[in-house]
Amino acid sequence: MAAASSLYVLHSLLTRRRDSAHLSLPLKSFFFYMPSTLALATSLLILLYISSTSNLFFIHPHLAHPEIGASLNFSQSPPLKFTDFAIRDRAIREAQDRSNFRLQMGLQGNDKELFHDRDVFLSNYKEMNTSLRIYIYPHRQDDPFANVLLPVDSEPGGNYASESYFKKVLMRSHFITEDPSEADLFFLPFSIARLRHDPRVGINGIQDFIRDYVFNISHEYSYWNRSGGADHFYVACHSIGRAAMEKAEAVKFNAIQIVCSSSYYVFSYVAHKDASLPQIWPRQGDPPNLARERSKLGFFAGSINSPVREKLLQVWQNDSEISVHFGRLNTSYSEELLRSKFCLHVKGFEVNTARIGDALYYGCVPVIIANHYDLPFQDILNWRSFSVIVATLDIPFLKKILNAIRVEEYLILRNNVFKVRKQFQWNLSPVDYDAFYLVMYELWLRRSSLRVIP
Repeated sequence: MAAASSLYVLHSLLTRRRDSAHLSLPLKSFFFYMPSTLALATSLLILLYISSTSNLFFIHPHLAHPEIGASLNFSQSPPLKFTDFAIRDRAIREAQDRSNFRLQMGLQGNDKELFHDRDVFLSNYKEMNTSLRIYIYPHRQDDPFANVLLPVDSEPGGNYASESYFKKVLMRSHFITEDPSEADLFFLPFSIARLRHDPRVGINGIQDFIRDYVFNISHEYSYWNRSGGADHFYVACHSIGRAAMEKAEAVKFNAIQIVCSSSYYVFSYVAHKDASLPQIWPRQGDPPNLARERSKLGFFAGSINSPVREKLLQVWQNDSEISVHFGRLNTSYSEELLRSKFCLHVKGFEVNTARIGDALYYGCVPVIIANHYDLPFQDILNWRSFSVIVATLDIPFLKKILNAIRVEEYLILRNNVFKVRKQFQWNLSPVDYDAFYLVMYELWLRRSSLRVIP
């Protein structure tokens, strides 16, 4: 009996050791393959990000549509050996470029409409126009910084005129109230552009000025403190505004920023809270010869101040259909815009919108080549109805994308360009649905739904 018990114990021990050895093998294998697994997961995440900003890896399911398939002219090309990945990718791109625009312009009727939902917009616009009220912190003409806090007498001009135009029109509009208790929003009237040129402040002193200004109004008035600045807003068109709030974090994170540099890469810009201000030159009347024939496919002129523009130059600087200029033009800038079908808006050091305004004014269809930023009035306007949006990764395929747009599709885009020009125009006496009123509409959308009564 004792011998049998001993044999049973020995058998149990041997079995446990064998099972233990058997279980340790997967555990060792797990730790051995962990680095490879992590590397594979990282690669997949990178590919997922690339695919989200470019259509490089997928063919749209609507490629099976007979009208689209026929337009690709595969029957006129020899069979492709898809072991050649470069040829395969090029074929995918050509097919997809054409199909995307057929789907957007030919098959999807909504992309012909200038507004996302015209009826909703008009209804909301009417309510905004009658109900929105804004309080402006008062400042006198003899204030030492009246030139910064009050509208200027001289006409604003240049690339940053939008900031001045907005303030001048707002301060004499029917939206202003002198009773802060009925205000939906509070305007911080300092001008970043004027602070930049004021010798008492300058670029290096803007942050201190904003900090001190917010400190003063928060101690003199109660309106800032009741919301932490969430129902306040300011307007800035110069790119220096992206760093102006570094010493006033409550403004940066709480207040509504209406700015021309509306890139998600600017850490002070918060999408949905903030909004894009169109950067528009002050112009009167229409340019001549808007109906002229446009012989050039695409046009860009500007400095080399970003990797995106460097890539554009590298690929297209010697092309006969797409004109890419860095440096002095032999012809006038306006003439180049007038003779081009598409005008390129390419991200530079900052993402500003001056070239979009130029393109629309001269009747040229804008091509947006700048990832991850808010376009002006994008809550209101359907940008795909009057512009072409191209991912920066797709710069090498730019000509194919533009050539894939049929004549009738281009005419829809161009006709909508003429329609939308009104929304990108400043008027000293505002006109319904112009740039001023659409900025007000963006503010109305962002007004607080809760008000704290002191």
